[in-house]
Amino acid sequence: MWRWTTISKEVAINEQIREKEVRVISSNGEQLGVMPIKEAQGLANSKNLDLVMISPNAKPPVCKVMDYGKYRYEQARKEKEAKKKQKTVNVKEVRLRPGIEQNDLNTKAKQAMKFLSKGDKVKVELRFRGRELGHKDLGKEVMLKFIEAVKEFGEPAKAPTFEGNNMVVIIDPKK
Repeated sequence: MWRWTTISKEVAINEQIREKEVRVISSNGEQLGVMPIKEAQGLANSKNLDLVMISPNAKPPVCKVMDYGKYRYEQARKEKEAKKKQKTVNVKEVRLRPGIEQNDLNTKAKQAMKFLSKGDKVKVELRFRGRELGHKDLGKEVMLKFIEAVKEFGEPAKAPTFEGNNMVVIIDPKK
């Protein structure tokens, strides 16, 4: 009888098991003891199931008699279910300038609040150009005003830092 010759990388089944002796567990979970590999494969073939090595590092290795196709299907379903429950966190970006007016700052803050309420992180980037680099204190004031405006929806992960000509802060949403 021929079953499942293409194997996933993590486990060996049927003829791919190269050990002389293995500890065998039946399909319903009871221990059948240590036996030669030929005998274990014959037992699995007689039940029309596969012999799957579940613990290759044990002495002797542990094999289980099971339907490998059904096992792989269950594993894939569990992985898919776990993936559904995961929440991916996006990082949205808001760009400011040191000379931004109050109404424009409020508009940008409202946009950031919308992102934070959805659970996304917000990267606030304040760009300095030319002579503005000489007035980093004004930029710092603008950044602090922005952080103050969105403080009920999120808090900065760390203090604003300079990266080249930009002052950057990442705001995490409140739980």
